[in-house]
Amino acid sequence: MAAQRGACGPPAAEMLRECARDVVAVAEGIREVSARTSSVLFAPALTGSARRRPRTGLAARWALLRTLTNRQGLGGSAIVAPDGVGHLLGAAGEALGRQSLAALVAVTSLRLRIAAVLLDHPEFGRDPGMRRLTDAVTADHDPEAAVRALRALFKDEGAQRPLSALAPILAELLAVRGLLDEDPLSDDTAWALAAGRALTAGSVRGLDASHLAVADQGAGAAQAVELSAREAVSIATEGSFLGFLRNIDTLAGDARVLVQEVRGPDGVLRYVVQAPGTTPGRPRDDSPQDFAGVWRNLFLTDSPYARSILLAIRDHGIPRGADLALVGHGEGGIALLNLAQDDEFCRAYRVTHVVAVGAQADDRRPADPRTWVAGITNRYDIVPLPDGPGAPHANRYRVDYTGPTREFPRCHLLRVYIDHLETVIPQARADVDRALAAYRGPVERTRVYRLRDRGRPPEGYPFLAVPTTGLATSAGPVDVPVRYYDSSAAHLCFPVDTDVARSLLPDVAWMVPTRLGRRALAVLSLYEHRCTTIGPYTELGLSVLVDDLWRPHAYDLAADLLRRADLRRTGRYVVSLAVGTEEARAVAEELWAQPAVRGSADVELQGRELRVHAPELSVSVEGRPGPGARCPEADWVLYGRRGESTVRTLVRAHGRPRVHARPRLRLRLDGAHGPLVRHLQILELDAVRPGFVLTSPRFVAHRSAGAVLPR
Repeated sequence: MAAQRGACGPPAAEMLRECARDVVAVAEGIREVSARTSSVLFAPALTGSARRRPRTGLAARWALLRTLTNRQGLGGSAIVAPDGVGHLLGAAGEALGRQSLAALVAVTSLRLRIAAVLLDHPEFGRDPGMRRLTDAVTADHDPEAAVRALRALFKDEGAQRPLSALAPILAELLAVRGLLDEDPLSDDTAWALAAGRALTAGSVRGLDASHLAVADQGAGAAQAVELSAREAVSIATEGSFLGFLRNIDTLAGDARVLVQEVRGPDGVLRYVVQAPGTTPGRPRDDSPQDFAGVWRNLFLTDSPYARSILLAIRDHGIPRGADLALVGHGEGGIALLNLAQDDEFCRAYRVTHVVAVGAQADDRRPADPRTWVAGITNRYDIVPLPDGPGAPHANRYRVDYTGPTREFPRCHLLRVYIDHLETVIPQARADVDRALAAYRGPVERTRVYRLRDRGRPPEGYPFLAVPTTGLATSAGPVDVPVRYYDSSAAHLCFPVDTDVARSLLPDVAWMVPTRLGRRALAVLSLYEHRCTTIGPYTELGLSVLVDDLWRPHAYDLAADLLRRADLRRTGRYVVSLAVGTEEARAVAEELWAQPAVRGSADVELQGRELRVHAPELSVSVEGRPGPGARCPEADWVLYGRRGESTVRTLVRAHGRPRVHARPRLRLRLDGAHGPLVRHLQILELDAVRPGFVLTSPRFVAHRSAGAVLPR
């Protein structure tokens, strides 16, 4: 649909984006009119006139006041006055639920932009962040309620992580954020509006020093660190375009940059700075590769990420006047382009090349006109903000291709770009290598720097501050324990026939279901993982409670509830598992020995109603969990089976779990596709309601690597 072009016009998605830009400009104009009208209303001259000539002066002030506050006028709280009366009236309007006309128009712009994104990426409608945002702004029956919901979304710290992947609508998000602010002249709002205008115009040059002064001034830092033995083997020893990109892929997700010294064919020593970007859905601790850093990189040439890279370059001791090539992916490419725009930086070093993969480079003009700038983007990758061509540049090279990988965020991954450069667009790889001919030689020195932002505790501190180690999987290296920074869960617990539950367990005599009276307990677990170290994904799993593998006792489960999770003897054997990404499937099967298949699901577990819709898996769950009470943390021991051994995985969670004794939930199965549906049908769980439900609307957790037991 997005690819269809009218008989005499651009594609529908482009028309929606253009319309969204026009509408947000109208909203900003309305806000400016509101501010000017408010200033006139409380101007000393008009106040004095009202005292001298009450009949006409008071009538004029009353007309202005009605224009500002009436629903048919400029709306509720768009009032600013130096004497504080306007703030009082604005607060009253807010208490009455009124919203400014500017805010309502801005939400319309955001609706148009979301529609354009969904035209190009219909699968993105399943993303938790986009779904929450869409729900907030598509309330046609009550647009003012949509504004209030959107304001709450901006204030919700947990919502920032899933929204961090929504780069194409950052311009409208910023503008709407400013237009929702009760004080339209606040520094924060002024910067947000200026940033929205700059991005909407496709340029960062509209931001002057005053905007920079009110923005976040994180100092940034860079510290030299050593590569692990596994990483050191994969770092390129010869200069080449793909070699530099593979280096970046090795460092991705860990707030590090790489500086290499390359001896060119002419014998001259040159330097290559390589910077990774953010990975959607992955957490950042105290590094500049976070959501705020993305905004700063997009709108300002001075950002914590760019400053941290500059500190790494200085620490490396690159001599003044040396030739320097900058290669980056995503946010890293934007930060390097920002450096290339700095006059002082380009006076200190001769920036010969800037190559940005998966980042918009058209609107960035280097300070040195001799700098060769290359931008390579997949049209399905929404991060590069495809808002039209930028300013012409003599040394500009651009490749905007249509790759076979459409699904986001996979189409933004650097390893996917590397594969496309080898198979889909080999000519682009050859062109960039030709341009980087002076850097085609042996690497004489490699140094890695970890970037730091202003001092603050790591994400998830202290619960997720645990030692980690890297393990290899078929989907790439994974740090364990796997950490979950923002998740929701619902565990539907069904009493089932013991013999039927036993038929789903491995054919070994010592693994038996835990009995609760005369029944066993099957658990259907529903997860929405919005931010994890293996990316965002959904998870549906069926498990059966089992006794101690060596010395089962009748009351093991009751005793285990009093023990720490790492000392528990009972656990849940995972019968079937369906996850939303290939990375999660590889981790489940290869590290935890859990039989997993890949299948997408639309999961919503944070409201009063639970809703799961998984057409690929033929599973749906709807209903209300009902009244609940607080219960202890839902730590679990999970069992899997690999060959002749049992694999034990420890799951530690921290949140506010609740137990619901009278749930009104219904499981529906459509067909018999896949092992999960087949096992649910064997247990006949679609014919009964769960006995009780455990819910955790928001929690953090970590899962250890599986420990192999000789059992």
